[in-house]
Amino acid sequence: MSEIVENEAIVEALAIIDQSLGQLHTRELVSSSEVSDVLLDVRSLLAALELDGNVEAPSPN
Repeated sequence: MSEIVENEAIVEALAIIDQSLGQLHTRELVSSSEVSDVLLDVRSLLAALELDGNVEAPSPN
């Protein structure tokens, strides 16, 4: 079950990335706030998955 939730979060994160790349591809300039918004959206999805306990935090090197 947790693998399904992890896969859904990854698929959703990839969809956000693909959509944003499609929108930004035709533009010459992209503001840093737009890039930050995309990164925060992806981070929020992945952080929510981690908070649910489905993903182990990376070990510090």
